[in-house]
Amino acid sequence: MRGAVAISCGLMALSVAACASTDAAAPVPFTPEYSGVRTALLEGDLVNFLVEMKGARGASDVEAYAECAAAQYALIRGYGFARHVRTNVDNQGSLWRADAVYTISPALPRGLSTIDAEVTVQNCAENGIPTV
Repeated sequence: MRGAVAISCGLMALSVAACASTDAAAPVPFTPEYSGVRTALLEGDLVNFLVEMKGARGASDVEAYAECAAAQYALIRGYGFARHVRTNVDNQGSLWRADAVYTISPALPRGLSTIDAEVTVQNCAENGIPTV
């Protein structure tokens, strides 16, 4: 019986050691480089945002950059809201690009992908994402 207990304890020690070695891996630091925003008024309240960045962890980082630009643009134009229309993301090596279109409006627009410009700009500042 003692042998079975010793083997069981030995296996538990190995599994704990295996878990400890995988937990010890340090997370990869997130050090983005935001390369700028270009805006173009398409028609009426429809605005195109072209953003570039390096060091993104994925498409969501460059999409967030475009959203921050749209929110700040809405505020600059005297509007309080924006609605996401579409975003196309491209990645070439370490360079990420987003081509995003938003509508801007003084009142909360219809649709599911609406953003409150003031709240979004504040969140962008807290997360270190630049705006226009």
